[in-house]
Amino acid sequence: MAEVFYDKDAELSVLNGLTVGILGYGNQGRAWALNMRDSGVKVLIGNIQDEYWFKAEEDGFKVLPLDQASANSDIICLLLPDELQSIVYGEYVEANLAEGKMLVFAHGFSIRYGLIKPPTSVDVALAAPRMIGSGVRRLYTLGSGAPALLAVGQDYSGMAWRKLLALAKALGFTRVGALKSSFKEETELDLFTEQAVMPIILSAFMKAYEILSEAGYSPEAIILELLASGELIEVFRQVCKLGLMGQLPLHSRTSQYGQLSRIQRFTGIVEKPMRLSLEEIKSGRFSTELILEQKSGYINFRKLMEEAINHPLCHAENAVKSKVKIPYEVL
Repeated sequence: MAEVFYDKDAELSVLNGLTVGILGYGNQGRAWALNMRDSGVKVLIGNIQDEYWFKAEEDGFKVLPLDQASANSDIICLLLPDELQSIVYGEYVEANLAEGKMLVFAHGFSIRYGLIKPPTSVDVALAAPRMIGSGVRRLYTLGSGAPALLAVGQDYSGMAWRKLLALAKALGFTRVGALKSSFKEETELDLFTEQAVMPIILSAFMKAYEILSEAGYSPEAIILELLASGELIEVFRQVCKLGLMGQLPLHSRTSQYGQLSRIQRFTGIVEKPMRLSLEEIKSGRFSTELILEQKSGYINFRKLMEEAINHPLCHAENAVKSKVKIPYEVL
C-alpha cells in the first residue's frame, strides 16, 4: 500500500526564507501561486509578457521574465504544458539551476521520458494533483484540498522530501491525503486514463448517438439523456464519495440490474485496446509519436480535432443548449 501524507507530516517552516518561483501562470500555475501565498509562502511568477503576465500582476504578484524568475527562486515549479517544458527549461531554467536548488513538476512526463535531464546537483520532485487548476484553488478556499501524488526523483540536498511535503501542505494537498508515488507511476497512470479510459467514454457516447439517431429518436432527447442534463456529473460525484459500485443503490433496481447484467458484453471488447495503449505508454512509443506530432506542427491533431467537433453529436449538443436552460453552474 502506498504511504499517505497528511498535514501532520509536513512543516511549512521548512520553506521559511525560501522563494518559490512559479513558471507559467496558467491552469495550475495560478492556483499554486494563490494557494501558496495564502499559506504564507514567498512566491514570485515567471512568465512571458502576455495576458497571463498581466493577470499575475493584477493578482498582486511580482512577475519576472522566465530566466530572471529562475535565477531568483530557490524552488522552481515548472508549470507549463508538456510540449513547452523542455524548451523553456533549456532556454531559461537550466543555466540558473545553482547547486542545491529544487525543481518541481506537476506532471512527470518530461522527466519520465527524458525530455528534461536536470543536473545531479539539484533536487527534483513531483507534486501532481489529481485535479485541474481551478479545482485545486476552489477546494483550498473551501478549507479542503485536492488529492495528489508526490515523488522525489533526486534528493541532492537531503531535504527534498521535507521541502516537497511543505509545498504539498501549502497547496492544500495534505489536508485530504497525498500519496507517495514516482515519476514513472504518475506519468503512466495519467496517460493511461487519457488514452485508454477517456477514448472509450468519448467513443461510447458518439456511437450511442449514431445508433439512437438511426433508430429514430430525436437529437434533443438523445443529448439530454446522454449528456446535457448533468445527471452523469451527479453520478460521478457520488462515485467519489461512495465508490463505483457503492453508488449503485442510488439508482432504481431496473437501472442496477441493467448495468450489472450487461457489463460482460463490453469487457472483452475494451481489454485489447486498453492493453495496447498501456504498452505504448510504457515503451515510450506514445511519447515519441507526440514529439513527432509536435515537430510537424500538430497536423494530425488538427485533423482529428476538426473531425471530432464536426460529429453530429456536437451539432446536436449546440442545438440543445439553445433550447434547454439548465443551470450548469450549480452542477
